[in-house]
Amino acid sequence: MAEVTLTINGRSYTVACDDGQEAHLQHLAGHIDQRVGDLVESVGQLGEPRLLVMASLLIADELSDAYAHISELETSRSAPTPDPIPDPAAVEALESCANRLEAIADRLEEP
Repeated sequence: MAEVTLTINGRSYTVACDDGQEAHLQHLAGHIDQRVGDLVESVGQLGEPRLLVMASLLIADELSDAYAHISELETSRSAPTPDPIPDPAAVEALESCANRLEAIADRLEEP
């Protein structure tokens, strides 16, 4: 088990993680630090616990929106798609080809 030190709002937190996950946790902590920094700019320093709770709620809201979007995409992907409307010109061309092939086949069958 590895340990990594994360810095959020200028304060360091040492946490344990699986080996090889250190960089991923640093990246996640950077995202949290950015959200806390945005909050500090808009509402000021409200104290570490309150800032972390507010940042967590903002991130949870983003995650909720992402889950809803994924659900919509999965629903639309599994919905049956309507049959395509054939192009009349293509249908006519195929019928013409079929008629010519039938005529050729008829001539080949003649003794």
